[in-house]
Amino acid sequence: MAEAPSCSCGQNEKKRIIFPCAGQANTGQLTNLAAIQLTEEGYGSIACVALLAIGSEGLVRNAKVVDEVVVLDGCPMLCAKKIAEAQGVPVGQHLILTELGITKGPSKDYTQDDVEKIVAACWKGEGRTKTAAPPDKKSGGNNSGCGCGCGGTC
Repeated sequence: MAEAPSCSCGQNEKKRIIFPCAGQANTGQLTNLAAIQLTEEGYGSIACVALLAIGSEGLVRNAKVVDEVVVLDGCPMLCAKKIAEAQGVPVGQHLILTELGITKGPSKDYTQDDVEKIVAACWKGEGRTKTAAPPDKKSGGNNSGCGCGCGGTC
């Protein structure tokens, strides 16, 4: 079965918010670095988990309506995921760096390869929850195949 053609206008790209735990250990610092790189690559937009923790109305509202919330936790304490859940924010993808084989240690104990491992895991959807089906919200009513409503002009 052939894949549907992708839309070059970007309208059917998933809108994602990425919450890194940003903890003090190397794994927490790596969540930040990976989130920054993912943002630069166009995967989503990094957001502040501390702001989410205090219940910033605008951030909570936005996190509840994006296509996917990605949470990057450094260790099994799951701080960022617990914060999202406490605010009623559904997590569509959750990665725990220690489960990716990265050993928790001092804050500067990491390599660029560690960052790449996390970024690649996000792009592959390795932490995607089974209940997080991609929304089909753009039918557009046109026959362009992309569903963005551009009428096939993109």
